[in-house]
Amino acid sequence: MNDRPQIAYKVLTAQQMAALEADAGFAGAPVDLTDGYIHLSTARQLTETVDKHFAGQDDLHVAAIDLSTLGDAVRWEESRGGQLFPHIYAALPLSAVVAYGPLVRDEDGTVRLPVTG
Repeated sequence: MNDRPQIAYKVLTAQQMAALEADAGFAGAPVDLTDGYIHLSTARQLTETVDKHFAGQDDLHVAAIDLSTLGDAVRWEESRGGQLFPHIYAALPLSAVVAYGPLVRDEDGTVRLPVTG
């Protein structure tokens, strides 16, 4: 049995979010293009990812991605502190995005997940 979540999250700048919507897909942020895959985080990893890689940035968005729609393009790989992170070895199609919205934090600083239908 696979206990990995089926939903993962991508943090996007406003410009990247607009491109995802306009192009119905997203090839990746500069770091994704350099590394050869699109970096995602689980719900448990998201706040730490934002704090570490997006500190001080405004106008960020969070997209919820249904990993089950991406098949073999998804690989779980070890990264920060030995944790397994979902990576997409393909462009991210808008059709795999089940929810998105501006990055908002709760009172305790935790990144609030976008609400899925």
